[in-house]
Amino acid sequence: MKALRTFLRFAVAAILAGALSAAIPGLHENHSALLLAQSSSDHPGSVELEEFLFVQAPESDNGKGGIVVVWLPQPLQRLCLGKTAKECATIDYCIRTTNREASMCRNIGVNLARIPPYPPGTRPRRMMSIELLYLEPTKFEQLQDFYRSAPKASLERISMSARVKARIRFTRKPDDDDFDLLEVLAVPPF
Repeated sequence: MKALRTFLRFAVAAILAGALSAAIPGLHENHSALLLAQSSSDHPGSVELEEFLFVQAPESDNGKGGIVVVWLPQPLQRLCLGKTAKECATIDYCIRTTNREASMCRNIGVNLARIPPYPPGTRPRRMMSIELLYLEPTKFEQLQDFYRSAPKASLERISMSARVKARIRFTRKPDDDDFDLLEVLAVPPF
């Protein structure tokens, strides 16, 4: 009986905390994402979001015609502008690691001592990317047209001019996050 009472108290507290956080708009201002749908039975633990993704040329394309889309945690975006995706991945790792003195974290052009770890609840928890290879001409057609017409230099480094607005499926797992590109909603200019 006592265990049931304790459980009910925690359940009520969780519901009230959720309602309170939903009612306070200031708590959500840092998230640019729009929650579209809760998880379905096909993808438990997933939500569909609208996010801005950076478009990059693959580091070594080898004629495959791939396109890379990169999703960055908000605190990382300003640090990565003008950097390659590889440089950005190194910065991301060095921010998240417990050993900021690792050899790969030296001479990265960022003062790690002045950068705090990502805040709890940051979405995504790390830099994430998807390389799209062998796309059918009608698959993500807007993205492919943008990629072909974009200045090559804007696709070699993280750039605000090389972003797309996309609908993604985000899955948070205990060990790592994951995302899938579902639809490209808009390409520059926005």
